[in-house]
Amino acid sequence: MGGQITAVSSNGTYSFTKPNRESITLLAGLGVEGDVHAGVTVKHRSRVARDPSQPNLRQVHLLHQELFDEVREAGIEVGAGELGENVTTRGIDLLALPVGTRLHLGERAVVEVTGLRNPCLQIDNFRQGLLKQVVTRDADGKLRLKGGIMSVVLEGGVVRPGDGIEVELPDGPHVPLEIV
Repeated sequence: MGGQITAVSSNGTYSFTKPNRESITLLAGLGVEGDVHAGVTVKHRSRVARDPSQPNLRQVHLLHQELFDEVREAGIEVGAGELGENVTTRGIDLLALPVGTRLHLGERAVVEVTGLRNPCLQIDNFRQGLLKQVVTRDADGKLRLKGGIMSVVLEGGVVRPGDGIEVELPDGPHVPLEIV
């Protein structure tokens, strides 16, 4: 099972969006080279405020391009990098992957999925009504977060739009993703 990278993005300063790049370099144990969220310990402001010594389980944010298609149907235009993701994908149900899944990106890079991104109120400041599109409930009333997944870099490498993604599921039993 595999998919494709449609865009890569990074930003050296805190901003809701991340500009698209021709390529990004993933650094083992750190994240995206030059990105504000790269590091061994947490870099997201809310997590730093709680405990700056926490391990950074949010080194690389991946988001499925299919979400953009879905929110467009609700009249909201969003493009790659605009929700702060580093890697935009197509063809993989990222939200259904279990914890510990390894994603082989391009020729060398490997990231391990750690959990879900929890969309915050800033998302509505970016596009009014978007939060309601990415935080929904399923038929059983269970909360469904569609803001992408977070990962850590196991093996570094250069990643570009057009690169393939290979999915390596962990040995079972599989643990569903939760917010990290």
